[in-house]
Amino acid sequence: MATKPGALTDWPWKKLGNWKYILFAPFVVKAVHANLLGGHDADNWSLHMLLTSALRYLHAQIWMSLSRCHFLTSKYQIQSKEITFEQVDRERNWDDYILMYIFGMTVLHAMLPGFSNFPVFWDSRGIVMLLLLHMGPTELVYYWAHRALHHHFLYTRYHSHHHASFITEPITGIVHPFAEHMMYMAIFAIPILGTWALGGELSVGMLYFYWLFFDFMNALGHCNFEFVPTWAFQVFPPLKYLIYTPSYHSLHHSHVHTNFALFMPLYDYLGGTVDKISDELYETVRQGRKEKIDFIFLAHGMELLSTFHLPFGIPSFAAWPYAPKWYLWPLWPLTLPILAILWIFGKPFASDKYRLLNLHTETWVVPRFGFQYFLSFEKKRITRLIEQAILEAEKGGARVISLSALNKNESLNGGGTLFVNKHKDLRIRIINGNTLTAAVILNKLPTDLKQIFLTGAMSHIGRAIAIYLCQRGVQVMMLTTSQDQYETILAEVPVQYRGNLVQVVKYQDGQHCSVWVIGKALTPSEQKWAPSGTHFHQFVLAPILESRKDCIYEKLPAMQVPKDMKGLRSCEMTMPRGVLHACHVGGIVHTLERWEHHEVGAIDVDRIDQTWDAAVKHGFKPM
Repeated sequence: MATKPGALTDWPWKKLGNWKYILFAPFVVKAVHANLLGGHDADNWSLHMLLTSALRYLHAQIWMSLSRCHFLTSKYQIQSKEITFEQVDRERNWDDYILMYIFGMTVLHAMLPGFSNFPVFWDSRGIVMLLLLHMGPTELVYYWAHRALHHHFLYTRYHSHHHASFITEPITGIVHPFAEHMMYMAIFAIPILGTWALGGELSVGMLYFYWLFFDFMNALGHCNFEFVPTWAFQVFPPLKYLIYTPSYHSLHHSHVHTNFALFMPLYDYLGGTVDKISDELYETVRQGRKEKIDFIFLAHGMELLSTFHLPFGIPSFAAWPYAPKWYLWPLWPLTLPILAILWIFGKPFASDKYRLLNLHTETWVVPRFGFQYFLSFEKKRITRLIEQAILEAEKGGARVISLSALNKNESLNGGGTLFVNKHKDLRIRIINGNTLTAAVILNKLPTDLKQIFLTGAMSHIGRAIAIYLCQRGVQVMMLTTSQDQYETILAEVPVQYRGNLVQVVKYQDGQHCSVWVIGKALTPSEQKWAPSGTHFHQFVLAPILESRKDCIYEKLPAMQVPKDMKGLRSCEMTMPRGVLHACHVGGIVHTLERWEHHEVGAIDVDRIDQTWDAAVKHGFKPM
């Protein structure tokens, strides 16, 4: 919101929330009636309004995805500060202007005499006239209107809402209060109405062209990475007066009272409002820069729809805990070509970045989804991809890389031991984060705990929990039908505590224990054996189904990040905002502590308390 919201700040359909999309319904009904049921719609207007809207959505999504692909844009990034959840929320309803434009133009189409029955295709004379009217009246009127919006009265009531986004994204340029957008719509109607009024051949195709041209230029100015090549200005020097660049407009957001022009810097030069460092900033950014990386968290895809939960997917979706929302299911078919492309050409890539004081961290993604890790023919390829990521991270200067979930699978690479044994001279430290994961679970248990029911004890985390608790006098009922497995764990427990490890073979054996620690999937029928009031603590890959209303289900091991962590703008799968999985936090702590050991394979039980204390010392808190 603006600092002092003025009249007509809110959009008319604000109270509808996501139900605002029902406002497209009249256009859908009219288009279906005209094209499938033999009805009439002058120049098929409703269908074209829907198609232009769809193209504008697609165009915006392409820009958003592109701007958030750090492996493509980081070298030429302009402003390096971080985008926040607050900005994502503020810009969530960026698409309101699309509804406004089709309704506004439809009113003119219906009420303005002669403003109808347009051909689909344009002629060159109409396009020339449209562009001239944009370059002249529209750019000039916008320039002075924009300067007026920076007057204290209008700025505090309207335009400050837009400038709350110091670091811009492609959609930032279309995030304004309703009243301000009404003014813009009138200004940007000048080329369209002017071409028609002056006898030019106006067409539906020209609406497509002009609206998409406007969206393209607006996104270009707000994308926060400078991709306009220097040779373009060397070949045609006057271009600097005709088209702005991302760095040129970024100065308007950082310095505020310079570079007011819409798309043509010419009007800033004529008005004396060009920022003095515009050329210098452009040249500096185009030289490129190499970002410092201290720590990398290596993640992977889960289910196919989680593609859209990546930071460069749908920003407003990624900013909340992942769930396969109903409105995403129509996008499911799009995940199949994405799956194919990643399978054939994919390699590990940076999906997000953030910072804790002077520690620069990134999340990288192995281009594989959860089910692919269980395909025998994929295991060697996935192992090579993880190894490639480790070597690339070391080459880039990272000190630690942490493997998430399936990337540290025992059957895949022995919890990371494969890479340490293969590359004896690694400078980068590989950790699986299991030590802190175990520590988080252990520190959630009651201090007066007497007994637990444990499944998945043969995993690294389950083994460490069993040994740790046995040494502290807690009876651990270890569920396994294998005597060999039980004796393997028992042999690691100090002799004086071995009486605390008890083998059980059925879920029924846990019916009198109110603390269950779950290390493998637990079905509703298996959960029924737990007594009422049971706490389910879990370290499974995916959270177990919460089938008991009389029991408490703890989240997967995770920790809240310190307030000093900047740049988090997406949620880590099902985790709430500002919460990271324990294996992720473990890597950050490892980096901050400058520990020199690899953390792979079996957990060193003696390091559990040390790791927990270090995490708390650096400001991480239990979720």
